[in-house]
Amino acid sequence: MQALEHNIQSLKQRIKSACNLANRDEDSVYLLPVSKTRSIFELQHCIDLGFKQFGENYLNEAKVKIEALPESIEWHFIGPLQSNKSRYIAERFSWLQSLDRAKLVTRLNTQRPAELPPLNVLIQVNISQDPNKSGVELKHITTLAAEVAQAERLSLRGLMTITQQDLTTEQKAAEFQTMQQAFTQLQQLYPSCDTLSMGMSGDLELAIQHGASMIRIGSDFFGPRNN
Repeated sequence: MQALEHNIQSLKQRIKSACNLANRDEDSVYLLPVSKTRSIFELQHCIDLGFKQFGENYLNEAKVKIEALPESIEWHFIGPLQSNKSRYIAERFSWLQSLDRAKLVTRLNTQRPAELPPLNVLIQVNISQDPNKSGVELKHITTLAAEVAQAERLSLRGLMTITQQDLTTEQKAAEFQTMQQAFTQLQQLYPSCDTLSMGMSGDLELAIQHGASMIRIGSDFFGPRNN
């Protein structure tokens, strides 16, 4: 597991350097490990190193880990969510980063147990207008945000996006800047919004430059995937 510890230290240094260049406090950026395809053993080692939150894309895979690891872990669902699978998200996850339609708001609000804190929700924005990606268009953010804000068992926390991988640096910077502007506008309407989730292994510096407060890292955190 020395490689994992080395990867984490390397990422922390990258985040610190990027924050320095952007005149930001390094504590203003949260590093979320994306643990899809990773073993329970690997996650347990991360927990031993102090990590208490993980991002998962696939519900069936996540269920195995959730049942095996401590209840104190906060799980983020960051993949496309089918309506018929919303109950488990509502009952066992702390965050949904991929909200993209009003129907899910109603289901999640009804299904979130009263004894739990409200489910933290990020609206996923399809900033690249990629037909292969989930998310709402920019013009629909406000409407969906209003739905979430009215749901007692949900807490609107901000926005998330996944950009296309084949963009130039300039194109990606433009999309990140547009997301930053959309997030600022959302904060003006809902001051409780504090999370702009964007940036992954290959573009975390650019995302931090444009206001990302949470970056989702998989391969540069855990190393190359086994499959």
